[in-house]
Order: sequence, then structure tokens, then C-alpha cells
Amino acid sequence: MNELQLKVLELLKEDARRDAELIAAMLNEPVESVKQAIASMEEEHIIVKYATVVNWSKVDDEKVTALIEVQITPERGRGFEGIAERIYLYPEVKSVYLMSGAYDLLVEIEGKNLKEVASFVSNKLSPIDKVLSTKTNFILKKYKQDGIIFEEHEGDHRLMISP
Repeated sequence: MNELQLKVLELLKEDARRDAELIAAMLNEPVESVKQAIASMEEEHIIVKYATVVNWSKVDDEKVTALIEVQITPERGRGFEGIAERIYLYPEVKSVYLMSGAYDLLVEIEGKNLKEVASFVSNKLSPIDKVLSTKTNFILKKYKQDGIIFEEHEGDHRLMISP
């Protein structure tokens, strides 16, 4: 990956709506070079998707998001890959991460209500052969996601201390 591609990625991460012409102007690069960099990264699946960050608390949509800590026994020859694949293929699953620490996988799912999330855990996730235990945590409120703060916030009102 070259320096131009890294700069383009940073600008697209801040705002995926930026077009090649604007990025080229911001980086003082030829438009064709930026277009080629973007096309190359899309082809190599470095850029996988252009997404919108939504503050769902401002929308009348009763979704429930849960983060599930999963302890598993790795499979011989495949490690965590096979079990992670079985889990991420469910449509309810939004993300799956291999973790270090007290559990092996962190699974993010979305459901219409608590009952639907509980059903997923008890009927689909827990019965998987190598799953040892699960711990479900529900997201109550998002304050910040992908570097974007959702709520209005006050500035720093601490008093300055001088020596």
C-alpha cells in the first residue's frame, strides 16, 4: 500500500461521500491518480463497503443490539476459524471478533426485541458444538461510534491549575 492510498483511506473514513475530485484537491494530487487508487483498493477488497453511521436513538426504530462474549474450544487444524464462520453466517450477526482475554469471540447481533436476541443465543449460538459459554451484554445507549459523538457535549469546564 502506498502513501497516496493511505491518505485516500483516511479521507474516505472521515466522510465516505467525498468524491475523487474533492480528494484530489485536498491532497493536491491528479484526479486520475486518486480514481486509480480508489479502484485498486476496491478491487483488492481493502475498501469493502461505503457505510453510513446512523444515530438510531433519533429514529423510531425499536432495535436491540447485544454484544455476546463467547468462550469456545478451538477446532483441531482450523482453530477458531470454523466456529467463527458458523456464527457470522447467521443474518442476525453484525460483527464477530477474535479476542484476547477472558473470552474468545465477541459477537454483535441485532434483533427486534430482547426476546429475539435471547432466542438467538439459546437456539442458535449456545447449541454449537464447540461453544462452552456465552455472556450477553445489551447496548443501552451509544455515545460515540466510529469516532462520531452522537450527543451534544459541553466543553471542558475544569479550572486551570498553575504552579
